[in-house]
Amino acid sequence: MLFLSKFPFKTQKTSQKVSDNKSTSVLLQAWFIRQTMAWVYTYTTLWLKVLKKIEQIVREEMNNYWAFETLMPSLSPREVWEKTGRWNSIDVMFHVPAANNKEYALNSTHEEIITPLLWEFIKSYKDLPVCVYQIQNKFRNEKRAKSWLLRWREFIMKDAYSFHADNEEFVQYYEWMKEIYMNVFTRLWLEKDIYITQADWWTFTEKYSHEFQIKLDIWEDVIFLDPKSKECFNKEVTPCIIPNPNISDDKLLERQDIEAIWIIWVNALTKAFWVPAEKSTKTMMFIADDRFIVASVRWDYDINTLKLQKILWAKNIVLATPEIVMQKTWAEIWYAWIYNLPDNTELFIDDSAKWLTNFETWTNKTWYHSINVNFGRDLPIPEKFYDFKEAKEWDRNPKTWEVYEVFKASEVGNIFPLETKFSSAFNVTFLDENNTTKIPLMWCYGIWVSRLMWVIAEYFLDEIWIAWPEQVSPFTHYFVIIWEENIDKWINLSNILNTNSDDIIIDDRINVWFGQKMSDAELIWVPNIIIISPKTLEKWWYEIKKRWSKENELVIFNF
Repeated sequence: MLFLSKFPFKTQKTSQKVSDNKSTSVLLQAWFIRQTMAWVYTYTTLWLKVLKKIEQIVREEMNNYWAFETLMPSLSPREVWEKTGRWNSIDVMFHVPAANNKEYALNSTHEEIITPLLWEFIKSYKDLPVCVYQIQNKFRNEKRAKSWLLRWREFIMKDAYSFHADNEEFVQYYEWMKEIYMNVFTRLWLEKDIYITQADWWTFTEKYSHEFQIKLDIWEDVIFLDPKSKECFNKEVTPCIIPNPNISDDKLLERQDIEAIWIIWVNALTKAFWVPAEKSTKTMMFIADDRFIVASVRWDYDINTLKLQKILWAKNIVLATPEIVMQKTWAEIWYAWIYNLPDNTELFIDDSAKWLTNFETWTNKTWYHSINVNFGRDLPIPEKFYDFKEAKEWDRNPKTWEVYEVFKASEVGNIFPLETKFSSAFNVTFLDENNTTKIPLMWCYGIWVSRLMWVIAEYFLDEIWIAWPEQVSPFTHYFVIIWEENIDKWINLSNILNTNSDDIIIDDRINVWFGQKMSDAELIWVPNIIIISPKTLEKWWYEIKKRWSKENELVIFNF
């Protein structure tokens, strides 16, 4: 039982706008959180109770599928990260100096911990499959915190790891884990706006991973949904074709090279040459591993480097420096383009440019543009066009030709294959039924527990309050005491209600008027507000205000 007369945290009379999401202001006003530094918050008793209830729901669903909870350390030795080649490759990892010239990692993820742990126990195919999980603080050295709680430097996550003997078992467990996740989100009342979305996890596998995205308007992810097939894609991997590709002219005009000093951006090009953006090209130069790559897309689209990286089967891809561009194309970086390139240049052209005729491009000569450029006459027709453009609204799915529905969302969970990357690095093997030595396959499964709290707060925010689902509301009953002398009767009533005493707030504050108590009860948003006054005591009633109901109830009782 929480007695507000003893509670140190106090509500504020008004809320202040601190970010685009209104729920943060409400949480601050209702004494759930306090800011420690930029994008780092302390959780008070109320917020911590929400967190623990979400954790328990996740824990129960994981345990139902024979996943076993552990708690791994936040610190780990440098050696295990060097074994997997990730000590210097994870740019958000905190490297922590220690005594005796040692250096530790402040764990951003735990593959390097769980794999050698399970290596001790996995010896035979009879030991598989196995899944262990933890609910643990994670640390990431983000250069700047982004999008509310999406990219914080410290957060709480449920991460699970499973090990499998073969691919069939591997895939089956994947489907079970999807069920677990949907059970969690259903219990949190989020299921109608959860979308299982294809995303990229190039670090570990060339395959897609899946994200669980909740539809919200203020978040960083953009989701593309095919209304026919119901396939969902994160913007970073969305396959797409342009809405109206057939924009070819009937007549091929004579190509012209035009000097145009300092005309670089598309708005200036449009005014100078009367060339719309969809009749021009945008070209960028990259170093993909050790290869120099020229990639071109229609000007009104951007190049999606993740999609291009997959096409190239490259481990790393970065923009080429001006010096490299000059060396490879003989042109300054702003004027290096697809026309008049050296013969040995690797050129990749997006299918958005496939139907272009009489289009504009730079001509690999400083200050000069070329207009009325055409494939087949001025440029060789590519053997293949690719899809590496970043999807936009009104684009279509290449499989179904359906126009995508586009909406903003927040990632609250993910599932992705690790395959044998970590089990190979730590030499984890087992004997199969034929006594053959094999390497187990691995999956990884994450739920952003602390982010889920903020998602729920924003998702269930009405015009004034956060309407908590009953399963995660910090308290189930809020007792508004008007007659403080009868505190013992309130405690007896809580026992009559058969309610866990940990889920009851008793507002026994003296010299706080009734309106303020009701205001605080509504701000904290406890599902049941119980009011007993001298008037109701005379009639042996208590009044209960159910927050998910429009009407109050009068209940007869006997103290």
